[in-house]
Amino acid sequence: MRILMLSDTYFPRISGVATSIRSFRSGLQGLGHTVDLLVPDYGSPMPSDDSGIMRVPAWKTGFYPEERLMWPWALLRMTRELASRRYDLLHIQTPFVAHYMGTHLARRLEIPVLSSYHTYFEAYIGHYYAGIPKILCLALARIPSRQQCQAVDGVIVPSMAMATVLWGYGVNTPIRVIPTGIDLTARTTGDRSAFRSRHGIAADQLVLLYAGRIAPEKNIALLVEVVGYLRAIFPDILLLLAGDGPLRELLEQQVIEKGLTAQVRFLGYLDHDTTLPDAYAAADLLVFASETETQGMVLLEALAAGLPLVAIAAMGAADFVTSGRGTRSAPAQASAFAAICASILSDDTLRARMAQEARQLATQWAEPAMAERLQAFYAVAVASGRSALDPAGKSSAPHRPSPR
Repeated sequence: MRILMLSDTYFPRISGVATSIRSFRSGLQGLGHTVDLLVPDYGSPMPSDDSGIMRVPAWKTGFYPEERLMWPWALLRMTRELASRRYDLLHIQTPFVAHYMGTHLARRLEIPVLSSYHTYFEAYIGHYYAGIPKILCLALARIPSRQQCQAVDGVIVPSMAMATVLWGYGVNTPIRVIPTGIDLTARTTGDRSAFRSRHGIAADQLVLLYAGRIAPEKNIALLVEVVGYLRAIFPDILLLLAGDGPLRELLEQQVIEKGLTAQVRFLGYLDHDTTLPDAYAAADLLVFASETETQGMVLLEALAAGLPLVAIAAMGAADFVTSGRGTRSAPAQASAFAAICASILSDDTLRARMAQEARQLATQWAEPAMAERLQAFYAVAVASGRSALDPAGKSSAPHRPSPR
């Protein structure tokens, strides 16, 4: 198959969506498919780009400086070139320009269109627009989400929790649960001693790690509270925050006010392929307090690296922590979360066993297996021969996702 993916975000912008696109693209290419990308141009050359990655002129968003919005007219000018490539299917990855131009292009190219629902927007809106009445926040998330899902031939979600949310919105487009996979053949073992040496961390110092955006929906303030409790048990405990985002300045101030500057360190973004694996290796425990993740790729990466984790069992994170293998579920309450972390940090034998369990658990999300599941869903859409907005292609009843 020849597949065209559209996304409003991709590398060098670090995000779970970008990681997901790269993972599925690699897996599908390994199965013999051609996968081209239409993604924003961030203004600097990307040496890792190949001929299948087409960068589209884009502008910065005033409300989110890290993000870009592709120029719709630039995409329209590419229609003839895209038609010459004779794609079999179009896969939309994000709900902004990519969605509206993706459905338009699919109609023009007369090919089926699928969409991935990566982000639980209903939970995000409350964090960023606190002054808006709750009922309006819910409408702002649910109505566009339902309309967009109904405008495509199939929807891909990374967890059963997200599928349940969409059914609650009234979506009756076929939904398939296909988590993003991880490349277990890539480098998953970092250099613990080198990372600790670079950052002045003692070899025997206990280290917690959070990796991801520093943003309100990630609930990082809870992790700072957790460290406050743990300091009473482990005076030299250190929490590393690997990432950046709009909440960083406020969190840095909170750390100062709580007298935790020796226990909490902000690292900024780490290179996904080089220094981040070293950070996983240098840490003793990954901590994650977000309750809005549709999957949580950082959890899967930590498991593959053999790093035990403690997380709140909400949304997609529940798929990882409910097994109890290499993981522990914690409540969204700082002292109880800290107690679970302390029980692991104080037991070297337990941590070693959990590290082994974590690697074993990660194999359930191997990239080739996830790519095969996506390939099967593509095949169903292509065989149906439906174009993007063909009402005849819609079922009148909700579709439970396949267990595969």
